[in-house]
Amino acid sequence: MSYKIKFHTKWSDFDANKHMRHTAYNDYAAESRLRFLKENGFGVDVMVKNNIGPILFSDTIIYRREILLGEDIEIEIFLEASSKQGERFKIMHHIYREDGVLAATISAYLAWIDSSKRKLTKPPVSFLNTIEHIEKLPNFEEITLK
Repeated sequence: MSYKIKFHTKWSDFDANKHMRHTAYNDYAAESRLRFLKENGFGVDVMVKNNIGPILFSDTIIYRREILLGEDIEIEIFLEASSKQGERFKIMHHIYREDGVLAATISAYLAWIDSSKRKLTKPPVSFLNTIEHIEKLPNFEEITLK
């Protein structure tokens, strides 16, 4: 089952053309990921306890339709790819206007970092249990590490 979350947008999310500014899309995508993790037992408290945090390697956004000043949004997330032990993973975000029209997609490529060593690390097994709650895209790929 996919994970969906609604957001009430803010005045500061919009530019002078009354369109959602490009960085607001990424802010809401990041917030949706963290809320999903928290709601599925892998919140910031668990990350702190395990001395890890998520890092973003890249995100790719495709704008499809405008989100106008005052419109609320809904984000649906999917698992696009993952390594076997969850060290690296990709989340696909579908961002919908309040009328249900797909406004943008964001593919975020992430990994885990050991907060004290400042090096990439494996997450605890509980993370693997958590990402099993995200619906996989039909074209899901396994990320192989070299």
